[in-house]
Amino acid sequence: MIRVAIVEDESIYQTKLTEYLKRLEKEIGEAMDIEIYSDGDEIVENYKAQFDMILMDVQMRFMNGMSAAEEIRKLDSEVIIVFITNMAQYAIKGYEVDALDYILKPVNYFSFSQRLKRAIERMKRREVRYITIRAKSGVTRLKISDVYYVESQGHDLIFCTNKGEFIATGTVKELEIQLADFHFFRGHKGFLINLEHVEGIYDNYALVNGEKLFISRRKRKTFMEALSQYWGEVMK
Repeated sequence: MIRVAIVEDESIYQTKLTEYLKRLEKEIGEAMDIEIYSDGDEIVENYKAQFDMILMDVQMRFMNGMSAAEEIRKLDSEVIIVFITNMAQYAIKGYEVDALDYILKPVNYFSFSQRLKRAIERMKRREVRYITIRAKSGVTRLKISDVYYVESQGHDLIFCTNKGEFIATGTVKELEIQLADFHFFRGHKGFLINLEHVEGIYDNYALVNGEKLFISRRKRKTFMEALSQYWGEVMK
């Protein structure tokens, strides 16, 4: 079940987008639960990260789509946002709120379906995966996307996550093999970095969650190639 919100103040587009989603539902064989909001303030009020995807009109009477998306991003970093607009320049601004795409009005089904299929593919790539580690405090199950990086110190592995640090035993080489399918890269013998959380590259450092992690000269080229490939996959 894909949970979709339509945020659109024009009834004609509420109807059209709903019809298109129902058509796409049959085409891809995925059930969709659709909710309709007539303005940005309606979806922002009592928002609880309950949607997989939001189709957001940009220009609305009380709260425009950009403002609504900014508020939603404070509560939900995962939901896919696709803007519906008749002004292409809003697409650039959409990157500020991590919008996946935009669809120009008047909306035709072919363009709509291609962009929505891409959005659904991205959503499926975000399916939750876990890793179980034997921490000193006991066995701990971590969501892989919550791990910023892993630091090797002696015989310990320090998992730096959005829930704090977890210390486990093991080698970074073994962990690198275990996480090979999850966009982790060894930028230095002491760090295994989750490419999902790389904010940028500055000189010989990767900025990850506000921290500078050293990238060795020997690893720099392959790290940049891996990062470029990952960013390319995310933007597909």
